[in-house]
Formats: sequence, C-alpha cells, structure tokens
Amino acid sequence: MPKKFVPVMITPFTPDARIDFEMLEKLIDFYLAAGVKGLFANCQSSEMFSITNEERLALTKAVVKHVNGRVPIVASGSFGLTVKDKAEFTKRIYDTGIDAVVLITSHFAAIDEGDDKLLQRLEKLLSMTGDVPLGLYECPAPYKRLVTPGILKTLIATNRMRYHKDTSCSKEQVKAKLEATRGSSMQFFDAHTPNAISSMQAGADGMSAISGNFYPEVLVWLCENVDNPYKQKEVEWLQSELIRVDPLIHQAYPMSSKYFLKERGLPIHLISRAQTFDPTPEQKNTLQSILKTFRSWCEKLDIRELAYESVA
Repeated sequence: MPKKFVPVMITPFTPDARIDFEMLEKLIDFYLAAGVKGLFANCQSSEMFSITNEERLALTKAVVKHVNGRVPIVASGSFGLTVKDKAEFTKRIYDTGIDAVVLITSHFAAIDEGDDKLLQRLEKLLSMTGDVPLGLYECPAPYKRLVTPGILKTLIATNRMRYHKDTSCSKEQVKAKLEATRGSSMQFFDAHTPNAISSMQAGADGMSAISGNFYPEVLVWLCENVDNPYKQKEVEWLQSELIRVDPLIHQAYPMSSKYFLKERGLPIHLISRAQTFDPTPEQKNTLQSILKTFRSWCEKLDIRELAYESVA
C-alpha cells in the first residue's frame, strides 16, 4: 500500500489568543492541497495542553466539518483526572465525527509505575467506551511513555485499535512493534523524521511528524516515493537533507512553524499559548535559510511548491 503522510496539526490563534477558526480552514486547505492522507487534530502540535476541553472539542469539530470526509481524522481524547473522566471525554470527542480517538500513553501511568498499571488502566478505558475506535500516541508530554510490543499485541486483540503514533526514535523498537501490529487494522506512523525511510521500508504505514507543518508537500513526496525503486537515490538524498534541518525547526516550535508558514504566504498570526516568545532574530535567519533550502528541494525533485493564492 502507498505510504501516507498525516500531519500533526498546529492551531492558529487570533491576536487575542482565541482559536482562529477562519485561518484553521485555510490551513486545512493548505494541508489537503499538499496531498496529505489524513489529519491529526488536537495533538501536542495543536497546543492541546494549553486549551480547555471545550476548545479541544470545538477545534476538532471544526476540522471535521471543513474536511467533510475528504481524509480520515484522529484526535487526542484521554483528558481528565480519572480513567472515568478520560473515558467520558473520549466519547465526547468521538462524537465530533472523527475516525478514531487517540489515547496519550503517559496519561495512564505515572513515570515510576510499571506497565501492568498502564495496561490495566488502558483496558479499563476500553471497557468504558463501547466500540469507539482508538489509537495510541507516545506523546513527549507530560512525559514520554513508550509502549512495548506486548502491550500493543494485547490491545490489538480487542479489535479496537486503528492508529499508533510512535516516538521511540529507535529502529529496533520500531521493527519489534511493527511485527506486533502486522496483519492488524492498526496503522503505524513514525513521528521521527530521521527514521522515516527505515520505518516505512520496514512496514510502517507512513509518517506523522512536525516537519509537515513547514513543508508538507515534501513529506508527501517522500512517502509516495519511499518504495519507488527508480527514486531511491533521490529518497536517500532528501532523507539526509531532512535529518540535517530537523533539529533546527524544533527550536521555538510551534512558533517556528507559524513563522515559516507566514513567510510562505499563509496569513497566520504569530500567536501561541504554548510558546510565548517569537523566534529570535537568529532563529528567524535560520528559518529563512531553511525556506530557501526547501525551495531548492522542490526544484531538484520537481515538487510543486504550494502557493497560498492557488490554495485559496
């Protein structure tokens, strides 16, 4: 099957730090014009820890409404103090019309608790959420909780799991988890851009990385060509380029992404609740250099750079 790029959506805000729903629609159009095969709403890139439950629901509902079935949508749902609270919010966000609710693994066990507690609470949530399709997200916050292949196998056996966003950043762990998911309905996406080729060639369904909030059309090209025997030289070259710039785009994120997209022509405000400072002048110069580099990638690989005017 062709590999898929699914961006972790950023959230645009108005100058007074409210969700900018008008800009959200323009951003969705931009992603779709790039050729993405799905969207991850209400994730860490969306600043989900900086908005309220009602804003999480309104944001996700707006994404579902504007996408109107064109691509699948997943969204994080395991918010609340208790497993019961998390289950209730999981059902509420599923009712917005998304295709699966993604559970943040670190929400189910403290950093010093064992995998038995993690699995016990995940299974409890499953028992309280009917037949809602689910996924897993090894979110780096509040801390990164990786799941084992054994836990994946146990959860997959429920026939409820549809999505996994992996942040292990380890080729060996990815291969072991892919073996655990093989033949199941769970789709596996690597969050770590430097692992892109190895994960997809080992069987991952695609990528779900923050780099797609800078140059989504490049990530779409990589996913579409990673298995193309006639493009392997270009694929490997692009991977090396993405690895080179990846640490730089993480600085001041997600503001770095908003600045980059604004420089690309999108009328997005440089407003964030998670990152209160603009990129420094030095960081802006670096992002300007990456913008030129991105355009050189497009020219070399014959990728059509999206112009905001053509999307609008």
